[in-house]
Amino acid sequence: MPDLTDTLIEDDRWQQAGIAPLAETAARATLTHLGLDPDGFEIAVLACDDARIAELNAEFRGKPVPTNVLSWPSEERGAEEDGAAPDLPEAEDGPFATELGDLAIAYETCAREAEAAEKRLSDHVTHLVVHGTLHLLGYDHERDADATLMEGLETEILGNLGIADPYVSDGGG
Repeated sequence: MPDLTDTLIEDDRWQQAGIAPLAETAARATLTHLGLDPDGFEIAVLACDDARIAELNAEFRGKPVPTNVLSWPSEERGAEEDGAAPDLPEAEDGPFATELGDLAIAYETCAREAEAAEKRLSDHVTHLVVHGTLHLLGYDHERDADATLMEGLETEILGNLGIADPYVSDGGG
């Protein structure tokens, strides 16, 4: 079985966090949930730090600040109608996988968010890779119905992986 994700680790803390298997599991679960064969696709993942992702965020989004995850789809797949599912790609025949795009994920921001939410880092990172993979497939959260669709998919995919709904607080206190 070929790897779906090709992870480049720029920040060694990601090695200890297990980013490569986390990214592979999250991306595979996302594609499988949507009825796509993960073996026909490829996603590049950059595991970096806040400084690097701030540079990327400034260059590509005009926002010179760190963020948790960024995504660059290989092509525009978004739905025109608010709340509609995007046109999902098909794997091309041949020896090479269809590239879905690239993700970048920042260690400090992810660790800080996980700690603030009292979540395991691995669960939060899995959520962010699922989120980023959905972006690569054309899902978005700019419009209300799109956000509802995307968050629902994230919750279902994470639930299948045994991870609690990231959009619901536990109500404890």
